[in-house]
Amino acid sequence: MARRGERKARPKLAGGQIQAQAQAQAGQGRVGVRELTYLTPKGRLKRHRVDPGGYGCSTLAAQLADGWIDYHRAAALTDSGDYAGAVRSFAAFVDQYLAAKGLDSTMVRLDGGDIDLVEVIYEWEKWLQEQYAAASGRPYGLAGRLLTLIGHRAVRDPNVPERLRRRAETTPTFRRPKSEPLDEFANHERLALRQAAQAGVRELEKRLALGRDLLEAGEDPRVAGWHDLPNLVWAARHRMLTATQLKKHLPARADRWPEPLKELALEPEGFSSRTGYWLMRAVHGLLFPHEIDLHPFRILLLLELTDCTPEELHVVCEGDIAFSREGVRVVQRKRRAGRVRADFHPLDEVALDEERPGEWVYPGAGNWDTPGLFRRLHAATALSREAFEQPWLFTAVEADRHRAAMLAGLALFTRKGRRFTQWIGAHDGSDGTLALDISRPHDVRRLRKTAKTSKVAALGGTLTDLAGDDHHIEVFRGHYAHGTTVHVLAGKAINKAQNQVFKKVTATKPVLITAEAEASLVESGTAQALDLTQEQAGALASGDLDMGLTGCRDPYASPHTAEGKLCHVAPAMCMLCRNAIVFTSQLPRLLMLSDHIDQMRLVLAPERWQAVWGGQAAALAEVFQEVADQIPAARQEIEDKKLRLDLPLGMRTEYER
Repeated sequence: MARRGERKARPKLAGGQIQAQAQAQAGQGRVGVRELTYLTPKGRLKRHRVDPGGYGCSTLAAQLADGWIDYHRAAALTDSGDYAGAVRSFAAFVDQYLAAKGLDSTMVRLDGGDIDLVEVIYEWEKWLQEQYAAASGRPYGLAGRLLTLIGHRAVRDPNVPERLRRRAETTPTFRRPKSEPLDEFANHERLALRQAAQAGVRELEKRLALGRDLLEAGEDPRVAGWHDLPNLVWAARHRMLTATQLKKHLPARADRWPEPLKELALEPEGFSSRTGYWLMRAVHGLLFPHEIDLHPFRILLLLELTDCTPEELHVVCEGDIAFSREGVRVVQRKRRAGRVRADFHPLDEVALDEERPGEWVYPGAGNWDTPGLFRRLHAATALSREAFEQPWLFTAVEADRHRAAMLAGLALFTRKGRRFTQWIGAHDGSDGTLALDISRPHDVRRLRKTAKTSKVAALGGTLTDLAGDDHHIEVFRGHYAHGTTVHVLAGKAINKAQNQVFKKVTATKPVLITAEAEASLVESGTAQALDLTQEQAGALASGDLDMGLTGCRDPYASPHTAEGKLCHVAPAMCMLCRNAIVFTSQLPRLLMLSDHIDQMRLVLAPERWQAVWGGQAAALAEVFQEVADQIPAARQEIEDKKLRLDLPLGMRTEYER
């Protein structure tokens, strides 16, 4: 019996808790193995190990491995496999590099020694770049993690050389490669994905409904026999159906099975030595969705939710949703940002009649809006959560690694045969369904970008409006504003603004009306030729639209004033306005304005005169050139009638100094 004080504490292994084991395995001069075992936030058990005794630089490897385990605890990391990988990669390189130099790798260590570790780190970084593709981020990640571990050791160990300490405080010697940003799916791809996903949901619900009917008709196969499909469904519901049981109670040859079982157990290529596994999987599939079956819900929800990331959606649990007659409230957790929030998603239409207030479980029927999809997902996986005691909405039932039994867990959509690209590839049209032709890469993050850009197309607005409360403006600019749809919409907005400016800038020449046209201005043919309405032509002929220097088509549609407001810059800007109408009878006024502008040239500085009067002077010169033969008569009229130029007081004070 152990004495008091000799018992060792056993760390608990629970969700979010870390169990770190530094196992010193006995051996002839062998350094103990460092092993780290922990549960990820998604409930997956991970185990990483570093064996310093497997390297010539065992002391260095042991120091780095100890730093890795200590840093995992101190920084509360959720996954530190890359740090262990950096230790293994660097230790292997040190052995190879020092052997080529004729140096003893057993003498290298972090806390001193004759070997310059800084130089070895530089050479290791060069070697990493040669081992990976130019676009790979792996070299930068490994180098950064090794420097982090050395820096962590340097803070706690004063014996670390100053040169190595300074190197650990810097970044890798090369830049992190920039990945090509993902583009959203095209609109026709979005519609095709939505249509295929909706068909997948209907097919799954139909299959599960059949399974529930079989379950009601089934009995305990230990009493009623293992040859009836309803009994096998009953066994699957009570977690009794395994490959061992099928092998024990069914004929060895699958062609001797009952017909319903043979049809259900067909592998894509026909019967095989794993037919029992396929039967076990298919029977469970009548009650419990597989990972590949949950892709349609995932696709539809990500296209519907503009403020929910894939990682937030995947970890939604039953306790995170609350249904009501108005919609559904969903608690979302973004672990990377350390943020928890609850969003309410209202119904698109009136709630279903079969809803009963106070209940948490609703029948999986309804619309394709967010509450309807959550209801249908909740119903589709309800039996999986109940039978296997799992909390997640995206609970999937799959075979264990030996294909001997079926287990349930959180659908990760990352394993071979269960990924997004495999779901798309399965829709090749061979079974008569819609064939999907989707551009690559088949990345689920493109669904979120598609939802974001659909929101941009619908709402428009500024980056502040579009980012909303889901992103900072710079995050939205860097991750979503580079998409094709946003670029096209931005281009249209820029073109529209430019066209408005160009229209104001280019259409500045007044219309000159001769004496003959002025006499017949009220006639419909003349007014139409001058792009005037009958009302405008009559008002111009009667002088109602005389602005002092020229006539005006519409004083309330000035390019220099807000739409619908009376022009406040007449007559100063009339010669630069597209609405100006110049009659030959108004030439004396224009000549006097031209003389006034010439006088201002003697008073104002050249830059000031050009800015204030240059445009008007050029416009007047064009008019005078067209009616050069009438200029002498207009000059004579000024002399005979003693005409004078009357300008508004505000125009004189504003423009003449």
